[in-house]
Amino acid sequence: MKTVALIQARMSSSRLPGKVLLDIAGQPMLLHVVQRAKQAKSIDVVAVITSTHVEDDAIERLCTENGISSFRGSLDDVLDRYYQAAGYFQADVVVRLTADCPLLDPQVIDNVVQIFHQGGFDYVSNALECTYPDGLDTEIFRFATLERAWKEARLKSEREHVTAYIYKHPELFRLGSVKQKEDLSAWRWTVDTSQDLEFVRTVYSFFGDADFGMTDILKVMREHPKITEINSGQERNEGYQKSLQEDGEVQTNPR
Repeated sequence: MKTVALIQARMSSSRLPGKVLLDIAGQPMLLHVVQRAKQAKSIDVVAVITSTHVEDDAIERLCTENGISSFRGSLDDVLDRYYQAAGYFQADVVVRLTADCPLLDPQVIDNVVQIFHQGGFDYVSNALECTYPDGLDTEIFRFATLERAWKEARLKSEREHVTAYIYKHPELFRLGSVKQKEDLSAWRWTVDTSQDLEFVRTVYSFFGDADFGMTDILKVMREHPKITEINSGQERNEGYQKSLQEDGEVQTNPR
């Protein structure tokens, strides 16, 4: 069974344009995400999937220059982009990651994948019931599950946010949720704003070239609590909330 991690990336972020190529500790954010994803033992292939928009040529160039597999598809219909990319890479199972999470933890990814396989699920995520810091989100689903969502999803929010149709329909899919004992969901480790970028750059400055994961970051934050003030007070999953409002929907999931 081939497990493929697909990292969605685009240059046209509304709040922080071009963020995926901004520098963190001497290299573009996207390279950090790819490198950390490749450390996950449960993944066979790691690929970046971007859009065919001319602005995203820069992402394709970065991938080519660094020997990273890539795929280009629809800018706005990200569900279609995932479906086409999953077919291209002949994935049996897809791990969905995003390019604005340069602190993602390979061990967290492996844990989510392990639970997926052990439980015989169609979809598993550690963000259905949020207990991890925002920025460690990992989703995994079968190709058949992705295909059904691709065929049946109609709302803009369901096409833009890839897995929304899946977790909104527990009567159709076997869903699994990964939680940890300590609720750290209020902590923000993703990059959507300049404050987020400053926070992540600060975290990286503590480690230099050393490998580090969630436990290491938590230790630093508890020893230096003022770091958490850099990007506090921001809403989680603001983009998804905006899409729901445009669809005329209320939120049906804690994501």
